Amino acid sequence: MNITQEKVDNLNSVLKINLAPEDYAPRVDKAIKDHAKKAKLPGFRPGMVPAGHIKKMYGKSILVDEINNLLSDTLNNYIDEQKLNILGQPLPKPDDNKEYNWDFADTFEFNYEIGLAPEFDQEFTSKDKVTQYVIKVDDETLASRTKNIRRSYGKMTNPDVSADDDVLYSQLEQLSPDGSVFEDGINETVSVRLDQVKDEVIKASLIGLKKDDTVEFDIQKAYDGDAAKIAGLLKIDEDTAADLKSNFRLTVKNVNRLEESDLNQEFFDKLFGEGTVTTEEEFKAKITEELEAMMQQDSERKLQDEIYNYATGKVDFPLPDEFLKRWLKVTNEKLSDEELAEGYAEFSKNLKWTLIANKIIVENNIEIKYEEVFEAAKQRLDAQFRMYSPQPLTDEQLGQYTVQYLQNKENANRTFEEVKALKVFEYIKSVITLDQKEIAYNEFTKLAN
Repeated sequence: MNITQEKVDNLNSVLKINLAPEDYAPRVDKAIKDHAKKAKLPGFRPGMVPAGHIKKMYGKSILVDEINNLLSDTLNNYIDEQKLNILGQPLPKPDDNKEYNWDFADTFEFNYEIGLAPEFDQEFTSKDKVTQYVIKVDDETLASRTKNIRRSYGKMTNPDVSADDDVLYSQLEQLSPDGSVFEDGINETVSVRLDQVKDEVIKASLIGLKKDDTVEFDIQKAYDGDAAKIAGLLKIDEDTAADLKSNFRLTVKNVNRLEESDLNQEFFDKLFGEGTVTTEEEFKAKITEELEAMMQQDSERKLQDEIYNYATGKVDFPLPDEFLKRWLKVTNEKLSDEELAEGYAEFSKNLKWTLIANKIIVENNIEIKYEEVFEAAKQRLDAQFRMYSPQPLTDEQLGQYTVQYLQNKENANRTFEEVKALKVFEYIKSVITLDQKEIAYNEFTKLAN
């Protein structure tokens, strides 16, 4: 067996593998004998089928399988031994001029295209500057948060006439183009939250309604084409919701209103514990503190985006683009040429970031320990459980769930990559200059979007 590498350029090579019968015959003979031991064929006792009979019946398919296995092992071993930093996976290079008999006597030649990761230099120093936003709670955000909390601890009433922010318990019926009810169309009893209706004209038409009143409106316009919201409201999947073009008739069954809780000691104690907060000023200070903690997470995500964009813009290097596009098409059979053209720039940017991050990890001897991966997975699961149960799990229970979670290879790999990414971001943050800039939350949301 012989394997050689022919460099096309610095980013592309062809691996040529030559296989003679003596290279593959032992594997094929063993595979045939193993099949013979396990075969159950009419006229033969189990395990007593002659190897020659198996070879005659299934020999070519066994030969093909073993050649493929041998090629895979050979490629992987060669790439490891030569320490080739490849991108994607080797792609077979068809050769219409070569034909084989597959009669156990062929000498084969197989060619594989490979894309190589580029060599590049990178250095991050204090001369590199990235904006870090320090988000401040503005009056509008504080008022909105206060209102939501007071409503969540308030009481439900049923006024005669709907007003802004009410919930209409209603029947929604899908209409045909002629305005009649669409036979076998969507017909659901739903709760329509007026605060979620985006179109101001439609929202205005839903204010001032009484029981049994009806209104017809364009569902897409009402929710500004938000397929997730429409799907949740109508109990359909998002794809169906995105394609939905019908108007709907809303018939009011009841008007529900959440009255805001009074800002009194009973409310403060329910929210923060007995005696922790005793005045409106302390309440506002506590809510501001909680909002700023949440905003710190938003600020960190934005900073990571800024670093990602800065790093991929600063460290510029070529990729084997044509090879990678072929590889993406081969590994994603349903990927259209249009989708590839639209998505390749983002794919290549992510790949560049991965190469930059890997180089940072290696050059700075950054370790990702199992304990760190375990703790990250544990925190993720703890947050998920708290969403559905007010009673937190014990540390022992959480540890057991984490062990089970990480036994899934996909979960383990994803968590490992998350920890790795955080370490890379922390490293870059430690060596560059973070240019802090204060910004109100309502302005920050415009920036983030």
